Amino acid sequence: MAEFTRGRRRGCLLCEYKINYVDYKDERFLRRFINERGKIVPRRISGTTAMHQRMIATAIKRARLMAILPYTNEIYK
Repeated sequence: MAEFTRGRRRGCLLCEYKINYVDYKDERFLRRFINERGKIVPRRISGTTAMHQRMIATAIKRARLMAILPYTNEIYK
């Protein structure tokens, strides 16, 4: 039977740098939490806490509304 080894869990980036507020205008920071298709990365992959994941999701949605971030990265023909 194959053994399943679990990798080390990533710590929360926002907790590590003691960030209390996620600014929706900080496009470079928010791009870390969006995959190549434009979707928000889940917390099991990003390693953020639940509170910080909600803050990131809200900031990404606000940035999309203000056209700072794209809704999708697909190019339609």
